[in-house]
Amino acid sequence: MLRLLHRIEDAILVLLLVCLLGLAAYQVAARNLFDTGILWGDSLVRVLVLWLALFGAMIASRKNDHISINFLEHLIQESTKKHISRITGLFTAVICLVCAWYSYQFVLFEYEDQVTAFAKVPAWVCEAILPFAFSVIGLRYLIQVVKPV
Repeated sequence: MLRLLHRIEDAILVLLLVCLLGLAAYQVAARNLFDTGILWGDSLVRVLVLWLALFGAMIASRKNDHISINFLEHLIQESTKKHISRITGLFTAVICLVCAWYSYQFVLFEYEDQVTAFAKVPAWVCEAILPFAFSVIGLRYLIQVVKPV
């Protein structure tokens, strides 16, 4: 089941990347060659960048593959590294879950205000990835605190 979820995440990431590249390339070609383009294309590209970045962060959190600063790693004993890893994982989980809560509140406000992002697409739909991704990342790091990768 977990492997299936990972494959779905990977497929969504690839789909987002292909859509982003295709739309951006079309916009550039349409502007330069035909002096036209999709009116809301640039807004959609920005939303796709947000979704792509957060899906990438979710995938990187599977096995703690996020960028990290390890300048003291060679000075610390192996047994201490596990404890430090758990502490930083817990800290990361708390920060992500706090971000998930406040981004949920933000999306809820956008839903209540009925703000439109582009082409009659509600802004909350575009922003819904924020609480979802931060929740997934936070939960993954909580799991890693209990069961390190």
